[in-house]
Amino acid sequence: MTALLEVHDLQTKFFTVDGVVNAVNGISYSVARGECLAIVGESGSGKTVGVLSILQLIQSPPGRIVGGSIAFKGKDLLSLSPRALRAIRGNEISFISQDPMTSLNPVMRIGAQITESLTAHQGLTRNQARTRAAELLGMVGIPNPASRLNDYPHQFSGGMRQRVMIAMALACSPELVIADEPTTALDVTIQAQIVELIKRLQAEFGTAVIWISHDLGVVARLADRVAVMYAGYIVEHAPVDELYARPAHPYTRGLLNSLPRLDSREKTKLQAIRGLPPNLVGPVRGCPFSPRCAYVTERCRVDNPPLADIVADHSVACWNYQLVQPEARP
Repeated sequence: MTALLEVHDLQTKFFTVDGVVNAVNGISYSVARGECLAIVGESGSGKTVGVLSILQLIQSPPGRIVGGSIAFKGKDLLSLSPRALRAIRGNEISFISQDPMTSLNPVMRIGAQITESLTAHQGLTRNQARTRAAELLGMVGIPNPASRLNDYPHQFSGGMRQRVMIAMALACSPELVIADEPTTALDVTIQAQIVELIKRLQAEFGTAVIWISHDLGVVARLADRVAVMYAGYIVEHAPVDELYARPAHPYTRGLLNSLPRLDSREKTKLQAIRGLPPNLVGPVRGCPFSPRCAYVTERCRVDNPPLADIVADHSVACWNYQLVQPEARP
């Protein structure tokens, strides 16, 4: 498949009074048209900073993209002028945040917030934009969409607000949607509805999706490929079925072992990953996961392994991945 988005060696740092925070440390991946790439990892692993860098939404100062390239349809986004980048944001690439209550303007009616991008990017009149906005609300499952255009965000439930955010993201028929943990604050029933909605809209419009999450259960149902991030690095990258069946990095296996199992008749305790993530202020020596790893060797403490292919379409950054796979899931 032809790559719609190509991120190569992206590096983003925050220059603070306490030192330089190495938030994203040379990550590379691509997203094809109509594909869903999931980026997973615990809080602080660099998932959100990495995708915000695509649209240059990092607060500066203190944040700054210091290296790498981001190509969207062959255009280097990092070299575009602010005006050219604004024409892409919300139009060709849209963003769904994890907290719609803080992303939606509480003093603006929902209709005004959805029509804003339609009038700015699509050149629609106010009436045309409102008609399109009502269609979008109906498409994402909000009843009586035309009348709900006049409501404020606080008049919607959490699940409804997230549906409004999805409608806003899809307003201009973008080619790429970036969803930053959009189901985090929702109960499991609403989570399932949102995931099914994204899958249906993706199939209908052929939209590519980058799905940021720490919920591997949701990822298993939605993603085509998965990139696992830890301490600002991508430590494993594989198709979703391959990753879940044969995790090769100790951190990936730890994430999977922390999930409840429905395919086992025996009662087993969930396995927590011992220790804490590293402090990203200043350089990290060796593999960043080595202080928490059960397979650590002296080489791990000195040299940080590169992300390398172990089989076709499956890459891992680990010196001892052969020791991990024998304990992989069936």
